Amino acid sequence: MTEHLITEYGARPGFDCTAALGRAIQACELTGGRVVVPAGLFLTGPLRLRSNVDLHLAAGATLRFHADPATYPIVRTRWQGIECLSHSPLIYAYDEVNIAVTGPGTLDGGASLETWWRDTKPVDDWNRLLRMVRDDVPVEERIFPPGHGFRPSFIQPYHCRRVRIEDVRIINAPMWVVHPVLSSDIVIRGITVDTRGPNNDGCNPDSCRDVVISGCSFDTGDDCIAIKSGRDADGRRVAQPCENIIIENCRFGTGHGAVTIGSETSGGIRHVLARDLHITGPHVDHALRLKTNSHRGGLIEHITLQDCTVDSLTAAAVLIDTHHADPELTGSHPPTLRNITISGLQVHHAPKTLEIRESPQTPIHHLTFTTTHTAAAPRSS
Repeated sequence: MTEHLITEYGARPGFDCTAALGRAIQACELTGGRVVVPAGLFLTGPLRLRSNVDLHLAAGATLRFHADPATYPIVRTRWQGIECLSHSPLIYAYDEVNIAVTGPGTLDGGASLETWWRDTKPVDDWNRLLRMVRDDVPVEERIFPPGHGFRPSFIQPYHCRRVRIEDVRIINAPMWVVHPVLSSDIVIRGITVDTRGPNNDGCNPDSCRDVVISGCSFDTGDDCIAIKSGRDADGRRVAQPCENIIIENCRFGTGHGAVTIGSETSGGIRHVLARDLHITGPHVDHALRLKTNSHRGGLIEHITLQDCTVDSLTAAAVLIDTHHADPELTGSHPPTLRNITISGLQVHHAPKTLEIRESPQTPIHHLTFTTTHTAAAPRSS
């Protein structure tokens, strides 16, 4: 495999190496292979991966990203389930094939309460984006220039194929951490996500197909793994489900839901198998959480949680909520939930085993819950 060491392109520890990384990626695109970040602390702005490039962080390497929004160009992205043009993710790829981020080193997003986490959802920009969707404004005209708009995801392959993210440690993310969108053939293996800021979901396959998440560790400020498929009318416009997802042999220490479906479910979510998971707690709320509402809609089916061990949870081991953030059921697109199977769930401590918040518009069809052992409180609905 051809290797391109970034120090050979002008990078120096302790200095900005954005240009050097760009030159190394450009050269690697021609040959295929690895762009190698050696041991040391290197500073950078946003990076754009290209086909056949593996961004590899060697042992002892830290790549720390700038936190100035003005340095992030606008790109096509998806923010909370809605497509727009906003800040580039820290590591971004669009319409590429065979890309990777690997190695035992550390990716540091540079986010803090003084930077990205200071303004978690700019109200004016968010309301403007919602109006654009309501008014059928084309995605290409939903523009939020640098310094406006929304916190970026950390790693976002957008409309890509054959994606591999392996072994890296990721800290201080601005927003969602690993966020593939409209992509396929994805392997996320052995990564450690330790970032507890607002909306720091650990891994968010979003309208993706054929995804394996294996041997990973999550300590997050929001959901650990959250499977999504677009929000409300914009998700229905794109109409791409998230499907064929395997989650296995992962550890969860901090976060709202270890495995969450939603709440952005408008394109549908199906064929999800989560098995051999270990929730160590004590700061995880749910082992499995399904959350959607009458605005999201979408078909959620064939969801399986199998052989999961829970040391401790702060809330119900399994929560199914069909009117999440929608207590009055004001939407006209009730979702459909069916064929949900939970087996081999061992819970040592939790306030409840199963909690269901369904509505007349959205009854849950074919829920199977077997072989559950718990020292916790009873089921409720």
